Amino acid sequence: MGIAPLKTKLVFALFATLCAASADDPLAAWRAGVKVSVVAPKDGRHTIHSYFNTCPESPDGKWVLFFASTTTDAQRGDVCIRDRATGEEKVLARDINTEDAHRAACQQWVSGGRRVVYHGERDGNWFTAVVDVDTGKERVLSRDRLAGWGQPHADIVPLYGLHWNPGAHRDLELANVETGEISTVVTAYALKQAYPEFLAKLFGEKPVSIFFPILSPDLNRVFFKLATPAGGDARSKKASDRLGMVCYSLNDKKFLRADTRWGHPAWHPDTRTIIEAGNLLIDSKTGKTERIPGLPSFGSGHPSASPDGKLMVTDTKMDRIGGNPNEWGIVVADIRGTNHVVVHHFNNAGGARSWRPSHPHPVFSPDGRRIYFNVNNGKWTQLWVAEKS
Repeated sequence: MGIAPLKTKLVFALFATLCAASADDPLAAWRAGVKVSVVAPKDGRHTIHSYFNTCPESPDGKWVLFFASTTTDAQRGDVCIRDRATGEEKVLARDINTEDAHRAACQQWVSGGRRVVYHGERDGNWFTAVVDVDTGKERVLSRDRLAGWGQPHADIVPLYGLHWNPGAHRDLELANVETGEISTVVTAYALKQAYPEFLAKLFGEKPVSIFFPILSPDLNRVFFKLATPAGGDARSKKASDRLGMVCYSLNDKKFLRADTRWGHPAWHPDTRTIIEAGNLLIDSKTGKTERIPGLPSFGSGHPSASPDGKLMVTDTKMDRIGGNPNEWGIVVADIRGTNHVVVHHFNNAGGARSWRPSHPHPVFSPDGRRIYFNVNNGKWTQLWVAEKS
């Protein structure tokens, strides 16, 4: 064999080895060359993405969704979208009052990106609405109820009553944003019948309502928290007492389990597993819990999984991983354990002066190539994005 063919074979062998190593290392593209930037640069405003249970990027990658506010506390503002390619912005809903800057208007994509759902208050009236992206037409889905977290590909969004004053709306409902139909799927009465001792332990004899439901990616399961009014002020830490976690099968119409633990849970894309603060993976049916091995403690960060389920992203205070105690960081980890990388770190002590401030709440884009997160550095809270090379 000549030298040239031998060199060619060695080059191909080396290339194949590198490709195999890269395929076995889902963190490879996040280790270097990551571009980090502000999503919607404009002076004099906050731009906030709502939560780590939903992605601000539309399913087709065209738009980014955020809540924009010019008030000091960021509790009043507009629901906006921005074209990622051109920078064009559209206001979908104006003058929305929110509970806080932490989740803003709980704005989220539905219907494959054709619509946006949000909730808020105008003139003392709380409501959940849906907006058609192309036409800008807004339609109120429900009054005196708030939106939980649906899935961007679906036409269904969960609803729950005002946790500080639920009135007659103590149950879990599902709203169809296409038809406007609302159906009750889990009642507070059935919950009490299923778990009387559990509810008594958490709330005694106080009335309980279903709070903060989150639908699984396949829409077959939902987990939610429980609440009882505590003070009546929607914009206060004493608005309600919110405790516990209940998992329910919508397909089988039965309760799966109840747990006192609620950290910052999110669905894994396998639609069965819940990824939870503390580097935990929890089976939503059995409660079997595994800790992702070899990772540092990220505290009460907000973990979520990549679309392919291979990575976890979370926010954390940097002193938990040996960094500056005055900074927060965005960390991506191999969900199998051990390996992790900090993709960005920043001062997070500024931003909106809400009674419940915004947190970074990192989340992957639909294609897994970008991570969106909020930064409270300086006067304004701003939505940032980290994009891998």
